Amino acid sequence: ARAYLANRGVKEETIKSFRIGFIRDEWRGLYEHLTRAGFKEADIEKAGLAKRNENKIYDRFRGRIMFPISDSSGRVIAFSGRIWGEGEPKYLNSPETPIFSKSAVLYGIDRAKESIRKNNFSILVEGQMDLILSHQAGYRNTVATSGTAMSDSEFSKENAISNLGLVRRLSQNLVLAFDGDAAGEKATLRAGKLALALGMDVKVAALPEEVDPADLILKGGAEAWREAIKNSKHIIEFVVGN
Repeated sequence: ARAYLANRGVKEETIKSFRIGFIRDEWRGLYEHLTRAGFKEADIEKAGLAKRNENKIYDRFRGRIMFPISDSSGRVIAFSGRIWGEGEPKYLNSPETPIFSKSAVLYGIDRAKESIRKNNFSILVEGQMDLILSHQAGYRNTVATSGTAMSDSEFSKENAISNLGLVRRLSQNLVLAFDGDAAGEKATLRAGKLALALGMDVKVAALPEEVDPADLILKGGAEAWREAIKNSKHIIEFVVGN
């Protein structure tokens, strides 16, 4: 797992800073650890760390590289896990829980908020690796949709500020930097529509076709990422051009 992260360009200090972890491919390793630590079975299940099937309880996350998802105050409230080896789904995210509403948080928002205020714009990417390498390249005003859901309302159904609503309060200016493929273009249009509905000024980063931000940064370095952000164009221009 460490070799995989190193090959993707993630530095050791970044692994520690983002608290990236790993969970073994065991059915009840985490559950047994938590029960030994004194946690109740019902609470482990309620927190989204275990699942029940035919009266048997087992770990939700198994054999995955783990990315903690924090609220805007930096408290870990959920996880996203990337499969290690073969298997589906490639990414598995925590379910909705009493402390995790997918429409009220963005991955990395706790780390990005001060930089968004300072630079007066945010960068929205799709994946954890996109965000981590963007931060590593010096763009700490980056947040990601990983494990979350976006809304065109300022408040979520729980009456909490929605994720885009929170970003808008930090800055009205948003740069979308999703993957440069058909799925990425579709996600760009959807996110752009939601952000426009909130009255945000939306631009789209100039990414090469079939290239995601993480690969762009890995191969071209911080300079290539800087150029992609610098040459971003308004979403209307992006739609007309496509």
